[in-house]
Amino acid sequence: MTNAPIDPVVAAHAPQTTSPAAPGDAARLARPGSPGAASPTASAAEVTRTLVLPPDLALVALLGVRDEVLRAVEKGFPDADILVRETEIRVTGDSSVVDTVVLLLSELIDVARAGTPLTADAVERAIGLLAAAARPADILAEGVLTARGRTIRAKSLGQKKYVNAIEDATITFGIGPAGTGKTYLAMAKAVDALARHQVSRIILTRPAVEAGESLGFLPGTLTDKIDPYLRPLYDALHDMLEPETLPKLMAAGTIEVAPLAYMRGRTLNDAFVILDEAQNTTPEQMKMFLTRLGFGSKMVVTGDISQIDLPGSHCSGLVVVRRILDGVDGISFCELGAADVVRHRLVGRIIDAYAAHDAETAAAQALRANRDGPTASAGAAAHRSRGHRTARPAHHAPARSRA
Repeated sequence: MTNAPIDPVVAAHAPQTTSPAAPGDAARLARPGSPGAASPTASAAEVTRTLVLPPDLALVALLGVRDEVLRAVEKGFPDADILVRETEIRVTGDSSVVDTVVLLLSELIDVARAGTPLTADAVERAIGLLAAAARPADILAEGVLTARGRTIRAKSLGQKKYVNAIEDATITFGIGPAGTGKTYLAMAKAVDALARHQVSRIILTRPAVEAGESLGFLPGTLTDKIDPYLRPLYDALHDMLEPETLPKLMAAGTIEVAPLAYMRGRTLNDAFVILDEAQNTTPEQMKMFLTRLGFGSKMVVTGDISQIDLPGSHCSGLVVVRRILDGVDGISFCELGAADVVRHRLVGRIIDAYAAHDAETAAAQALRANRDGPTASAGAAAHRSRGHRTARPAHHAPARSRA
């Protein structure tokens, strides 16, 4: 049951007590003239509202270990005075701030009752969701996959839209920076589809492109040579499947992890297929992969167009495919951003900082090109082309002496 806030109580009455919540009810707010009416405050402009916790929710589940959740709420709303007494939470302050804090706490109660552990990070995400006019309980409390004793959930509005797109579309493109859960959520949906017998196998693939480094000669078998490129996919599978289950599924061909080149000439029926690091595909490779789609199959393509490692001046297939397929029925494109990063909080700030730097650099280059004229602009564009090296004209070459 969800918690619906009511009109705020203006602090103008003597202190009274609030009766316990009825069994099975979510936290209730005190009404004027009812038990739990607001206590006096220092300013007539302030209001006080009271939440009574449901009896089936332990206080520590809401406030967190060492009150870390409560501290996060206080940090997010420093103008609100939050007082916790046994099963009551009283919030005092400006009317609009109090309304927001009460709504936030009510949503956190619903999230906690759904079994989702609350943390300071969850509070920050819930505040962001409220600012985006979304209900945190609808996003943070809904599971994507339950495996190995824990539940994988979307943690942002963008991730929720991405998960819904995977559910509804035949081919989904997840485009965004590192740490936004593109591959992890796709893997969770694949494992869930396999467990529900919606597909009979999972196929995971990546282009074997070095990330700006030369790995040189790799010894061993072909599997040993390609494993370093596919290791992130194995790591995600180990998080979602029991250690003894994964080798059996891979030996039976139920789960296949292979380089993108191995997809050529195949038709993938009744499969959940994930192409990871798709920014490192060429347009030809992207077309080849998408046309492997068979009956009863679903595809998810993930990538970060800010981290293209293709050699020379090759164009990314992930950049080109959106211009070609955007708007095609059955295909969905989802953009994830810094707000969807689920790694360390600094990762989101790093992404924002790099984006700002790139924008400033592009603006400076455009200003310099306009100042220098069209000829210099064309030259600068050619110089910025990846892997482009201008050959020295023949007449600049040093003359060779003749014997």
